[in-house]
Amino acid sequence: MTGSTSSTPSPGQAARPGKNERRDAAREQARILREKQMKRDKRNKVIAITVFGVAVLALLGVGAYIFSQRAQTASLPEYDDIPLSEVTSAPSAALDGGGFAFSADGIGDVDDTLPRVDVYLDYMCPACGSFEATNGENLVDLAAGGELTVVYHPIAILNRFSQGSGYSTRSAAAGVLIAEEAPDAFQAFTQQMFASQPAEGTPGLSDTEIADIARDTGVPDAVADRIADGTALDDFGQWVTSATNEVSADADLVNPQSGNFGTPTITIDGTFWGGDWTDPANLLAAIG
Repeated sequence: MTGSTSSTPSPGQAARPGKNERRDAAREQARILREKQMKRDKRNKVIAITVFGVAVLALLGVGAYIFSQRAQTASLPEYDDIPLSEVTSAPSAALDGGGFAFSADGIGDVDDTLPRVDVYLDYMCPACGSFEATNGENLVDLAAGGELTVVYHPIAILNRFSQGSGYSTRSAAAGVLIAEEAPDAFQAFTQQMFASQPAEGTPGLSDTEIADIARDTGVPDAVADRIADGTALDDFGQWVTSATNEVSADADLVNPQSGNFGTPTITIDGTFWGGDWTDPANLLAAIG
């Protein structure tokens, strides 16, 4: 019929989708988009939860580390003001007046036939670190060669410079424990403690870090563990405190120039030596 149209496609022409087909196709496309969005949302949620979890674990780790460090650098116990001779938990290797004597025979008594050099040190003391770096090897070699006895006095006069952590007492107690239980490692431990010396005004090394230094210098694990868990301080904190009080009050150890006791203090055969130890030749000459 003239003027009429036909919905029948011509040969080669694709059939146009009907209304229902177009609606169904749109619904299918929307479903596919929704599924993709849901997958993206789920993936983003997983990522967000994972990131949050990692952040929480990191914060917990930091918190645990800070707590651990604080626990190891907590304020010192209140020690009694008692004479050194009355301290019940005293190291058997120490001399009556404090200090640990080293000679060719190892740790023990002082050989009166040899020159005696006493070194009073605080592991927080920068000048003590300089003294050790300049003269430590010479003293070790002379003692090992049977030419003198060197007596080390680990004391604690600089706790006020460690933010309340009691680093001077904690490190001295560790040194006392090593002198008592692993004396062959004491001098190497002392050298390494000064090589790793923290700055004044910081909390200092933690007990765990001191224990690690002890292990690195040959101290057995069983002994180092007693430093890490605070046993060294429990055992010898009072002894260190009493020894410090005793030498600090000894008039023979007062520096005549400053009028005070300080570290490092060096005596040769019991007499205060105020020479220039920054040149190792001066100490060697004074020893004779």
